[in-house]
Amino acid sequence: MKADPDADKDAVAAEVKKLLDLKAELEPPAAKKAEPKKEKKKAPAPQGKKKKGKEPEPTVSPREERAVRLGKADKFRAKGANPYEYTWEVTHSTTELQKEHEGVANGELAEGAAVSIAGRVMAKRVFGKLAFYTLADQSGTIQLYLEKAAIGEGEEFEDLKALVDVGDIIGVKGGIKRTDKGELSVTVSDYAMLTKSILPLPDKFKGLTDVNIRYRRRYLDMIVNPSVRETFKKRALITQGIRSYLTDRGFLEIETPVLCPELGGAEAKPFVTHHNALDMELNMRIATELHLKRLVVGGVERVFEMGRIFRNEGVSTRHNPEFTSVELYQAYADYDDMMNLTEELIAGLADQVCGGTKIVYQGVDIDLSPGWRRVSMNDLVKDKTGVDLYAMRGDLEAAKEA
Repeated sequence: MKADPDADKDAVAAEVKKLLDLKAELEPPAAKKAEPKKEKKKAPAPQGKKKKGKEPEPTVSPREERAVRLGKADKFRAKGANPYEYTWEVTHSTTELQKEHEGVANGELAEGAAVSIAGRVMAKRVFGKLAFYTLADQSGTIQLYLEKAAIGEGEEFEDLKALVDVGDIIGVKGGIKRTDKGELSVTVSDYAMLTKSILPLPDKFKGLTDVNIRYRRRYLDMIVNPSVRETFKKRALITQGIRSYLTDRGFLEIETPVLCPELGGAEAKPFVTHHNALDMELNMRIATELHLKRLVVGGVERVFEMGRIFRNEGVSTRHNPEFTSVELYQAYADYDDMMNLTEELIAGLADQVCGGTKIVYQGVDIDLSPGWRRVSMNDLVKDKTGVDLYAMRGDLEAAKEA
């Protein structure tokens, strides 16, 4: 604020004093400095008593874990044992053992039982001269009852505890008993390391939740998620069922070329490769249609192919650049015949693979019993949108409605 040179100096001074007083009123009072708190001396912990709570386990990097496990493999070799054995006699699967000895009472041994099984160690609990392992094979799991007195007074039991890790594949021999808590177990008298695992399995409590890892490392997904193995088994049963159904009805299965000089049967971007001997560009097939139709022309009246298709397009959990298709052709038949065949095939597969035609898929109840609703695409569009495509005078009018 510039002072007016002609103004009275006393008036200016009074105005400045008012402004300073107003500023002082608006400012908050100065905070008192907090006095430093005196630290209370903690009473010394009484001797002989441990602190409550479990101390966090030190984290180990994958590289360190790998080195430790490779060292254990070397210890097996130093003892004259191969940590990657070639063979092991398997007399039973874990599921067979569970079924055969379901009548064994708690705390009892199965008389005359002598078994030899193999599988992956999924869990281990060690208590001095006693240990319990969970062994898994492709059919299920069973508990291993490991007792020092049964395995031997030498180093065998200590080696079993120290050198066998979760994830290792081992073979064991022994008898059968049911523990006092009702768990059917193999009482181990002999064992062998069959495959020393170099890296640990995913955490058993957190599981394998990363979708990307699950899809890229299916073998790991199958180890920790048994339901995935069941999906693979069902897929195999489905493909076997399709082949049986079609061949029983006179269809001939043919393998058509995967590398094609021309494209056809679908609108899709192909994978392109070069044939060196012929010096020509070839496409990996995007459909099996054209070759199958040529076979019909050649006199094969019923033909089908179940094969891989390759499309160089988007990728998601529902779309893969490489997938399996089933395509079939039947001479002297129309689309009603194909609908009948498809309905009967799928209902039969559901009954064969899932035990019935009523299934649950992603939380939705579906009834695949024959007698499906049959409706044209135009009627479906009209029912859902009110647009009658057949009433359109051309593609331009249809595009406007869309």
